[in-house]
Amino acid sequence: MKKVVLITGISSGFGKETASMLANRGHIVYGTIRRDCPTDPAIHVLNMDLTQPESIDKAVSDVLLKEGRIDVLINNAGMHLGGPVEMTPPEDFKRQIDTNFNGVVHVIQKVLPAMREAGKGTIVNISSIGGLMGLPFQGFYSAAKFALEGLSEALRMELKAFNIKVVVVNPGDFKTSNTINRKNITENGSENPYAEQFLKTKSIFEKDETGGWHPSILARRLCRIVESKKPRDHYVVGSFDQKLAVVLKNLIPGPWFSMILKSHYRIN
Repeated sequence: MKKVVLITGISSGFGKETASMLANRGHIVYGTIRRDCPTDPAIHVLNMDLTQPESIDKAVSDVLLKEGRIDVLINNAGMHLGGPVEMTPPEDFKRQIDTNFNGVVHVIQKVLPAMREAGKGTIVNISSIGGLMGLPFQGFYSAAKFALEGLSEALRMELKAFNIKVVVVNPGDFKTSNTINRKNITENGSENPYAEQFLKTKSIFEKDETGGWHPSILARRLCRIVESKKPRDHYVVGSFDQKLAVVLKNLIPGPWFSMILKSHYRIN
């Protein structure tokens, strides 16, 4: 069945691959971008900035005006922030939370009335393995994704009576533009006592990302979720080691798991 899909953040990575795949499979796809960029002509492009509520209102209203419904919302757009918590300026961590959490909430709130009226719908929130475990020097990114996990769990129960499904997808390391686009707090010298450790850890998580899977792998999974009548609540998409880490996080004592993470990220 052809579905009307709204997916945020289609300029690159997961969003770009997923939007094109869904359109090629016959779905009506609306994708959002923050700045003009080349896009698949099969996709209806909307301008949206997650930190600007009025742009969210307009984009969602445009889809509903043209199609009369939104069957699936995929909250994909976001930003990445790296660096020590202590040294991160308020304007940077506020932008991280505004983009990766507050903006997502606003999109959901705007889409829900139409889904409730239709008596059905699916909301897919792209979280991260970093939303299941705190990642060193990506603290605010993890915080926003942790918040998305809790929101999704609560929302899933609230929307059960309206036949609206809430799915969370937790990608592991993928080779996307997020690595090069991440804003890193990297001041050196005595003013930043974390600089040496941060640069060491950053080199590791950037190597993991650039050596990760192609985003088309996640896009194929998202297509199956969109077309599934009974999608699962959670999907962890990553390598065996990454999936094992998620399992271990829930099985072994916290200090033991912390030792595993510190060893991986070479934290003394």
